[in-house]
Amino acid sequence: MHIEFRHLRTIKAIHECGGLARAADQLNITQSALSHQIKGLEDQAGVELFVRRSKPMKLSAAGMRLLRLAEQILPQVEAMQAEFTSLRDGKSGRMHIAIECHACFEWLFPVLEAFRKSWPDVDVDIRPGLAFDALPALQKEEVDLVVSSDPEDIPGVEFVELFDYNAVFVAASTHPLAEKPWIEAEDFRGETLITYPVERSRLDVFSQLLIPAKVEPAQVRQAELTAVILLLVASNRGVSVLPDWVVREVKYSSDYVTRPLTETGITRRLYAAVRREDLEKPFVRELVGLARTEARKLQSQ
Repeated sequence: MHIEFRHLRTIKAIHECGGLARAADQLNITQSALSHQIKGLEDQAGVELFVRRSKPMKLSAAGMRLLRLAEQILPQVEAMQAEFTSLRDGKSGRMHIAIECHACFEWLFPVLEAFRKSWPDVDVDIRPGLAFDALPALQKEEVDLVVSSDPEDIPGVEFVELFDYNAVFVAASTHPLAEKPWIEAEDFRGETLITYPVERSRLDVFSQLLIPAKVEPAQVRQAELTAVILLLVASNRGVSVLPDWVVREVKYSSDYVTRPLTETGITRRLYAAVRREDLEKPFVRELVGLARTEARKLQSQ
């Protein structure tokens, strides 16, 4: 037996309308075409689906079985059609984000909270890109956006500028280096440097300062959480280098000092890596816009 969606809609319409004429109007077909469709369906089923000569028109026991099927399947089909329409119109979709910047979690959460309110039908997920190769995963469509400070020339991938930030030296206010107006690479030789548990090439203090100067700190200590890093710094257990948006609150605390790296400072740029064909999706553009807005808020504080 070959049942089509139109058959299920026909059974449901006749049951609700109680007659062929009203059901035909509801389905926007002629009464003759509707009668022909019913006869073809009954011929396939080998049983009558309606009780003849009843007013209003009633379903037989076999027809009621088909009605139950229609009531089960048609809402799912309508939901699927609505989902496809939303996808086509850019109202829903998937935004799985990988972050290659460990400190970005604290900056990104307010962005995603605002995004969620504007785009409740977009499935958002966050994966720490430091735990896997995020950019190849972007090419394979395993993730949809990568937050990175290291743009690469990758076919089909666009690196959209988000904002610039400064890498800032942080120490306890009683630390000897607190007297200096800025911090040079050589200043780290005798220090315990507290970092996130990330390979050195992904840390600004190493990639932009220490590795080029061939300087090695006395010790490197790692901590997962920014709050723990700052606690250790305040206790004079070491020094750290963090993005300026992370230290926006502590720079006014008497427990800490913040200083630029080198006399001119070290400025880095954060990017959103996105597949080129996804750039036209409205929710992708919205997320990038919110990220830039949040960055301006943080930098003005």
